Amino acid sequence: MNAIVQEKNYTVPQQRSPMFFDGNYGVYREEHFIEMLVFERKRSERSGKPFLLMLLTILGNNELQSGREVIRGAVEALSVFSRETDIKGWYRHASTLGVIFTETGDIDTDRLREKIYQRLHARFTEAQVDDIHISFHTYPDDGNHAIPGSPRAFTFYPDCPGKERSKNSSLVMKRIIDVIGGIAGILIFSPFFIMIPIIMKLTSPGPALFRQERVGQYGKNFTFLKFRSMYVNNNADVHKEFVRNLISNKASPHGGDGAGQEIYKITNDKRVTPLGRILRKTSLDELPQFFNVLKGDMSLAGPRPPIPYEIEMYDIWHRRRVMEVKPGITGLWQVEGRSCTTFDEMVRIDLKYARTWSLWLDIKILLKTPLAVVAGRGAY
Repeated sequence: MNAIVQEKNYTVPQQRSPMFFDGNYGVYREEHFIEMLVFERKRSERSGKPFLLMLLTILGNNELQSGREVIRGAVEALSVFSRETDIKGWYRHASTLGVIFTETGDIDTDRLREKIYQRLHARFTEAQVDDIHISFHTYPDDGNHAIPGSPRAFTFYPDCPGKERSKNSSLVMKRIIDVIGGIAGILIFSPFFIMIPIIMKLTSPGPALFRQERVGQYGKNFTFLKFRSMYVNNNADVHKEFVRNLISNKASPHGGDGAGQEIYKITNDKRVTPLGRILRKTSLDELPQFFNVLKGDMSLAGPRPPIPYEIEMYDIWHRRRVMEVKPGITGLWQVEGRSCTTFDEMVRIDLKYARTWSLWLDIKILLKTPLAVVAGRGAY
């Protein structure tokens, strides 16, 4: 092993700004540590170079003097077995300490964990050490396994819940608008909820509703609803191959409707029924998603929810589009680009939506959606 796990003399850290540094324990405060973790995550997204996050969680009542001593001992152990260039701070104040190792190539995590526990056992009782849990998380490797649907996905996105808390009142209003809009949508389009299944039964065998697992906010899976637009028992490999090429920027655009508009979507798909072509062109196949909105899995406005196998093909930075905001029936991409943009451009539009989100932005998107549907640009 190298210097990472070679024990060194522990010295009290020099005084730093109390705005960023917790002088009681000699580590960065939670707010500053989270900022640096987010910075490392974004840097890794650009460079593709992984970094390692070690979390040391201290259970029990840390308000007691014995609890504070355990924290100090844990900080000392982390300082002994980490480098000066590693970043130490509160991942969760008074409960979880974190260390960001920006260079991960030669770190033996099992040996590092063992040496930290050895030092803790030399200072504290067995019961106290049992209340200390050490875990290691590599970004982006863990990210690939964490999404979709796993709580581990939150590890490298601790800033996302914070963003939601800062906009709590606006998000409550967004949810109210979603519920009202969802109920109104079902009532307004109720004739289509009756006619479409009847016509579908008369034109092609199979269920009226198409149910599919999709990935929502924070990588949580949910059942996505649409009116069926394809024949049953079709081969999904066609779409998988197209998505693979699209995400890797290998998909070739082509003229869509004779107007010279380049389209990044499968056209003339033999899997689509005659009725399905009409439903897709008019976006009527999306109507059942009003029930997804009422359930809370989706919003009226937001990024489109991907299929799990799409997530597996994502680059690192693409993942943020499913972490930061709830997916929607319509969104900024639908009214600005739809299928006439590359995949990377679509992701950038989704991230722009997440970064600049406001109730007024949602209202503008909802007002623009009918025109985008009538125009049918990129709809296939």
